[in-house]
Amino acid sequence: MSSSVYTLLQFSADPWNARFEDLESRLAFTIEEDPNLIMRLTREKPWTQQHPDIMGPSNSYLYFGPNRAPGYLVYGNSPPQSMANARRQKKETSSSRYYIAQNGKEFKWKVAPQRFECVDSKGTTVALWETSQLEDPFHARLTIKHSALSIVTELVTTLTLNRIAMIMNW
Repeated sequence: MSSSVYTLLQFSADPWNARFEDLESRLAFTIEEDPNLIMRLTREKPWTQQHPDIMGPSNSYLYFGPNRAPGYLVYGNSPPQSMANARRQKKETSSSRYYIAQNGKEFKWKVAPQRFECVDSKGTTVALWETSQLEDPFHARLTIKHSALSIVTELVTTLTLNRIAMIMNW
């Protein structure tokens, strides 16, 4: 298994409308809100073509309720699941959020205002999102380990969902 890491730069602080690019300025993901409170996350071909080990759906859709209340999400053509299920809390006092990937494995997001860390069931970090420095032209940096390429769309989707939940105080 490769121990490579991949860095994506997030442009825009707005979790409803943002883009991620790799260090070579290849567009990796776009996030955009539909006027009907449907948000589509798209894994972009220029970045995907650089990483043949990427698996899973190339799109996810977030369907919000009235006033951006939590609704449900869909990965590609998979069945819908509740947003709450994609960010489960195991302890009432914990800020960590859990989700089960389509491969059946559980992952945990350790949530903090400026930093989100995704770990697998063994506690190994598979992705890290951190806000940038003021002088940086991008808003945040997402570092993804090679082992997470098989769930990269789910990873970016649940990161985005957890950021929205933090902003909306869900």
